Amino acid sequence: MRVRASGQVRDTATAHGAAPAVRELVGALAPLLVAEAQAEAAAAGVEAGDLQQAVWLRLLERLDGGGPGVPAHPADWLRRAVRAEARRARRTAGRERPYGGGGGDGDGPAPDAAEPERAALVAERRRTLRAAIARTPPHCRRLLTAMLSPKDPTYREIAGELGISQGSLGPMRSRCLGCLRRMLAAEVAAPEHRGKVR
Repeated sequence: MRVRASGQVRDTATAHGAAPAVRELVGALAPLLVAEAQAEAAAAGVEAGDLQQAVWLRLLERLDGGGPGVPAHPADWLRRAVRAEARRARRTAGRERPYGGGGGDGDGPAPDAAEPERAALVAERRRTLRAAIARTPPHCRRLLTAMLSPKDPTYREIAGELGISQGSLGPMRSRCLGCLRRMLAAEVAAPEHRGKVR
């Protein structure tokens, strides 16, 4: 249920037996919350209504028996709460990626021909990976190339191809992937943070 309008919040407060002072507080804070949420929403990459909902819920949780009660300075508390929810939304947006369902990371099926930018990015990632593998020690190069085979061989098949025991394949794989990870970490830039740094 979306709790966006101050009227709905007042109704929820009334249903929970809130004092008339709380209902008046919600009514008084509603215009300020709308203005603050609209000001912060664009930078946070969310809808203003979602910020309003999160702040109303935070206030209701605070007023519910377990919280510290009515804030001493409600307007100041509301401004801080809006900014905190906006920061949380920015952090979440920085970690979440939309699910495309069609691959494109190199893990799934090849992208459509209608998506040339994605195809170019996937091809570039593969070139970077192959170039890094070519710089690894010879035993790692052979192992990693075998693991990336389009035939998708089993551990037994890879061990037979390399002439090593299947039991030593796991530790060797870990060492080679660690070597590759260190090589790629030096080449790949860290992701940039969006928004202002505070």
